[in-house]
Amino acid sequence: MKTYSISEVAKELNLTVYTLRYYDKEGLIPFVERTPSGIRMFKESDIGALKVIECLKSTGMPIKEIKNFIDWCSDGDSTLQQRYDMFMERKANVEAQMEELKKTMEVIEHKCLYYKTALDAGTEDIHKNDKIEVSTIN
Repeated sequence: MKTYSISEVAKELNLTVYTLRYYDKEGLIPFVERTPSGIRMFKESDIGALKVIECLKSTGMPIKEIKNFIDWCSDGDSTLQQRYDMFMERKANVEAQMEELKKTMEVIEHKCLYYKTALDAGTEDIHKNDKIEVSTIN
């Protein structure tokens, strides 16, 4: 079975070695084996688990809650409901973030059109008769 060094995993996941050591210190990667001299040996499955950790982190989930998830995984089938519920909550959270980003994008697209029209006309005066402006800050 192929194993990877901490620097190889860091490069693969676009993380720093420091981040991986921090995750280890926080108990997020208890499954990573070590050589007798203490060097971490990552397997493909460890890299997969780290991808899930990064996914959860990107949703804004605190490290402490990610640690709970890792613990539940270690506990086995008795925690399937908790893990499912957690991912359903994450899904709802990401959907809300996406809605907010969609609104943000609408404002940005409006401002892009505003400035493109002004540039083409050579002046913002082209907009002086516009109805309500999304923002008075031009």
